[in-house]
Amino acid sequence: MLCFLRGMAFVPFLLVTWSSAAFIISYVVAVLSGHVNPFLPYISDTGTTPPESGIFGFMINFSAFLGAATMYTRYKIVEKQNQTSYFSTPVFNLVSLVLGLVGCIGMGIVANFQELAVPLVHDGGALLAFVCGVVYTLLQSVISYKSCPQWNSLSTCHVRMAISAVSCAAVVPMIACASLISITKLEWNPKEKSVTLRISTEINDDI
Repeated sequence: MLCFLRGMAFVPFLLVTWSSAAFIISYVVAVLSGHVNPFLPYISDTGTTPPESGIFGFMINFSAFLGAATMYTRYKIVEKQNQTSYFSTPVFNLVSLVLGLVGCIGMGIVANFQELAVPLVHDGGALLAFVCGVVYTLLQSVISYKSCPQWNSLSTCHVRMAISAVSCAAVVPMIACASLISITKLEWNPKEKSVTLRISTEINDDI
């Protein structure tokens, strides 16, 4: 099992590079096709209209799979560490895994249900992905502190908690702003009252 886990070290790296490529490629195709404004579009906007919608859907689905694989690997690592030197209840690790997997399901929903076609389902998936993802990072940060110093350095714990704090700070205003506007189009007039809320939501969404 330990050899298998060491062999899975490439998965988190692949998750980050593949997901980044998904966002960048779909953004470039959407901008070149004239489907979105190049200035801070929603990530979902860049995956709404063909041909970029196909690219976005395929790549984000695979990102969701890689995310689930990464979280399960992390779960097994923490489980093994906890058996060696008990530092936390196993339920805490299991709850973290379940929330992470629910977030990955949310990513799959976002990928397969376009923003303008089925907005309610799309937004529900995005909410699952963001909220569960943020809670997952918080729980993993707590686990890191609990397993310090045997399995993690204090600096690593601080970095993980800082990322969690930034994620929390971004997701709250994003949800608040998104709840105040109705997304029914991709082109926005700067004179519209809701455009400020949309820009605020886009910034937090991209963070």
